Amino acid sequence: MPSKAVADAVEARLAALWTRCPVFDINEEPTGPEDGSAFLEVQYPVANRGQITIGAPGNNVFREEGAIRFVLRTERGQGRGTALAWADELALIFQAKQFGGVTTWAPSPPMLDGRNYSDNYFTVTFAVPYYADTLG
Repeated sequence: MPSKAVADAVEARLAALWTRCPVFDINEEPTGPEDGSAFLEVQYPVANRGQITIGAPGNNVFREEGAIRFVLRTERGQGRGTALAWADELALIFQAKQFGGVTTWAPSPPMLDGRNYSDNYFTVTFAVPYYADTLG
């Protein structure tokens, strides 16, 4: 699980720049809209923290590294075009950016296979690696 600072920064960036569909964040039940329309889930499958510097109590750098996973669910039957176009837009919001103390790298591309179909949705997922430094 990410630090609160990382989750807050990601949530703020999405709130400011993503308007395609509702976003479900940590600790929200992603059941989706009742009308079956598209939605986005944000997950953090891995986060680790380590000490980068030593010898300066109170000023040592601690680095959190992890991945932000985006699960984009679009309406089934629209084809892959909408899902991939939206995933590309979303990836660009986070690709190689610095915001709220978070630095992100290159997103993984979405995978396309038989697992993309889930209930009434066509689902694509991708992950964006990140790091965030704090002093302590």
